[in-house]
Amino acid sequence: ESLWPSPSSRHFRPPPPLAFAPSPVSRLFASPTMTSLIASAPTVPTQNASLGGSRVRRAGAARVPAASRRGRKVEAKAVKKAVLAYSGGLDTSIILKWLKDAYNCEVVTFTADLGQGEELEPAREKAVAAGVKEIYIDDLREEFVKDFVFPMFRANALYEGVYLLGTSIARPLIAKRQIEIALETGADAVSHGATGKGNDQIRFELGYYALKPDIKVIAPWREWDLLSRSKLLAYAEANGLAVPASKRGEPPFSMDANLLHTSYEGNALEDPWVEATDDMYTRSVSPEAAPNEPTYITIDFKEGNPVAIDDVQYTPAQLLTKLNELGGANGIGRLDLVESRFVGMKSRGVYETPGGSILVAAHRGIESVCLDRCEMHLKDQMMPQYAEMIYNGFWYSPERIALQAMVDKTQEKVEGSVRLKLYKGSVSVVGRKSPYSLYNAQIASFEDDGGLYDQNDASGFIKLNALRLRTLSAQRGNIIGM
Repeated sequence: ESLWPSPSSRHFRPPPPLAFAPSPVSRLFASPTMTSLIASAPTVPTQNASLGGSRVRRAGAARVPAASRRGRKVEAKAVKKAVLAYSGGLDTSIILKWLKDAYNCEVVTFTADLGQGEELEPAREKAVAAGVKEIYIDDLREEFVKDFVFPMFRANALYEGVYLLGTSIARPLIAKRQIEIALETGADAVSHGATGKGNDQIRFELGYYALKPDIKVIAPWREWDLLSRSKLLAYAEANGLAVPASKRGEPPFSMDANLLHTSYEGNALEDPWVEATDDMYTRSVSPEAAPNEPTYITIDFKEGNPVAIDDVQYTPAQLLTKLNELGGANGIGRLDLVESRFVGMKSRGVYETPGGSILVAAHRGIESVCLDRCEMHLKDQMMPQYAEMIYNGFWYSPERIALQAMVDKTQEKVEGSVRLKLYKGSVSVVGRKSPYSLYNAQIASFEDDGGLYDQNDASGFIKLNALRLRTLSAQRGNIIGM
């Protein structure tokens, strides 16, 4: 019996009570559920294998082929069908072959169109050539922007104050669709190509488990011994997988792209002192090469979401695409940072987020006139936690959903227009207006306000706020020792 109820289960039935009162730990491990889990789990060596110890192998347990073991015997759980997040590139093509060899299972491939700008038909052709019977290639661009990017931007989410989370926000959608396909096809496992050093493995797998607690997860990079480029290429050639000439050398960096951003990491970028070369960037001109005249645009918002550019209505994906074009042409959205990965290490990344950089500036611009001071400040206090939840993979957590509800409540009257100036890598808000604006020019004016604001009221306000400071100073002396 699974520890977790199946999606069709209406109730979770706990194991029957024990006849004695053991400790909480012994009670957990004595339960039928945990006994079943332990029985199905890979065995652990009683001695260190590197010191001459041996491993016990249960009769009938599947073995990963010798070419795919990291100096140890890896035992594969029984898997009938796995849904693989598949790009059609060399790495996921190797994983597709490896899954069939290691687990002797059927593989369903899933390729997501998130606006990465690649032709996806070759992925289908490669999957067909590999003998895959069930192939999914889904256009998720509108869902990606509407249900993932826009909610994040309503919160003004920035990880460590600068990163717009372009990679992080794509993973929960891919995980969601993999689980949906698993349910549609009767698959009992899902697999991804994320390495054991990065954050993506966490983001994918937290998403899987949140949506289907009993799903089996296969993470090849944590199981096989193909941990170098040469081993990957040797495995590909031994199994008749085509290796493009461009893949034979060590790539200067790794890339990940979607409609929100493009990221670059690794190799040539691993020295954080060395500036990234301009020929690396694919979505934007350098600020120095951008037009010498500024570009002015107006973005309209409704309930915190952008809906139009220069009075032209767009769907969410169309709008972000248009802003990417405008931002890229003006050298906007380049970011070079060293970030703190959830797994504990520091990592240098370079990002291009042209449209997103415009949107976050525009959204803050419209909020500045629509939100009350305390609403804005509360949002700003919560934003780092919200961004960290996304970065760390907790999109489907109750705390993120609760924070989203708070954020969305503040956005009900965030409506109006923002005018922006795009110039040589910078985005400036130069105008904002709203039917719900809290800005009152008559009150704020330096001219006669007709009695709307009595400046004499400030005396009492200041004295009340100074009361604790005056009391403290009188009791303890001047706080800076004067």
